[in-house]
Amino acid sequence: MIHTTIGILSPGDMGAGVGASLKKSGIDTVTFVGNRSLRTRKLAEKAEFRLLESMETLVRECDLILSILVPAEAEHLASEVSRAIRATQQKTFFADCNAISPDKSRRIAKLINDSGGQFIDGGIIGGSPARGDMPRFYVSGPDVKPIMNLDGKGIMVRHLGDSIGTASGIKMCYAALTKGTNTLQTALLTAAELMGITNELRDEFASSQAPTLEQMDSGIFKLPPNSHRWIGEMEEIADTFSNLGITPLFHQGAAEIYKLLSQTDFAKETPENINSDRTTSETIQAVVSVLNNKKS
Repeated sequence: MIHTTIGILSPGDMGAGVGASLKKSGIDTVTFVGNRSLRTRKLAEKAEFRLLESMETLVRECDLILSILVPAEAEHLASEVSRAIRATQQKTFFADCNAISPDKSRRIAKLINDSGGQFIDGGIIGGSPARGDMPRFYVSGPDVKPIMNLDGKGIMVRHLGDSIGTASGIKMCYAALTKGTNTLQTALLTAAELMGITNELRDEFASSQAPTLEQMDSGIFKLPPNSHRWIGEMEEIADTFSNLGITPLFHQGAAEIYKLLSQTDFAKETPENINSDRTTSETIQAVVSVLNNKKS
């Protein structure tokens, strides 16, 4: 069996879950936590990552690095990795798997390739393997073999062709619907609460939009702990749409709703300890409280 070492930056909710699944398939999973949070370090240790002492060591040891973190940090991380690639003169593969625009993916590709590394464009759809999901890694680029070799090892890998930006593009369009819809639902329920018509609206939804009401009740309570990560994702979607000549206003508005959710007390939870007993009503009332505090 060929020895494979995969670096994951960073082992947060998705990264740790992916790393643990790869490890079960016999793959050596490593990371460099550097100045990451205590939570990130604990997730890495729980998933039994090998913790390395520097970015240069990680670049030397890895056949492939998976960048899995919040969109706002994607370019900064790529800069760190590119410096390490230059310093070590390794032709390491680097897959950006973050929710970023195709334009940003192309900028990062130039950064990595110019440093001597080999870039793969990626986008993840689906939940963390830590909760039993098998996420789909959409990838594109001239050479994606190293990440294609991970298919079936706790993740699915789907190749979309040779162009950088294609994989990022499908992630942008998918999240525009899913996470964008979550914010529309939150906004309209908050409006109904402020107008005192929540019960009447829910009755109508139960009568004519039962699947949508069920979706709201099963999903909205989960939003606050993840909201800080999704603000940037909505901004990336807005940039993607704008660059295509499509209005960015839908997802600029979605980012504003996630900002409200991030200011609720429930945002202090983490994806690992979300209160599954919280109701949609409690979540919406928390948003209303944030709005009322802004007015006072």
